[in-house]
Amino acid sequence: MTVSPVKFAPLVRDLPTSAVTGVLGNLELVKDVKMDVTVELGRTNLPLKDVLQLEDSSVIKLDRLAGEAVDLLVNGRLIAKGEVVVIGNNFGVKITQVHKPQGASHGGDDMGQDMMDGGFDDGGY
Repeated sequence: MTVSPVKFAPLVRDLPTSAVTGVLGNLELVKDVKMDVTVELGRTNLPLKDVLQLEDSSVIKLDRLAGEAVDLLVNGRLIAKGEVVVIGNNFGVKITQVHKPQGASHGGDDMGQDMMDGGFDDGGY
């Protein structure tokens, strides 16, 4: 049996700047794609018996303190933290911290680079 080395195409982060710019330019094709955005106030773990007893006026204690930052998730991935605000009659989120990708040491357009790097550090979610 003969074993030969395999040559892989370079990863986006290894491409020259002009090639990366071309990849980011192609993002124009998908900028209108709808993404699920979720704001997570907190979490808890309940036994099934407690879940089955939930009814109107039940209160569930979460793992966060009042006033603590909430998580902003896009398609289930943590991308930022923020504070809850009121906009007219609706709630909103003011972004206070955008999560950097794992091992980030580059400058420039983080969002485009994050998409190429495979996303953000989701803090274990």
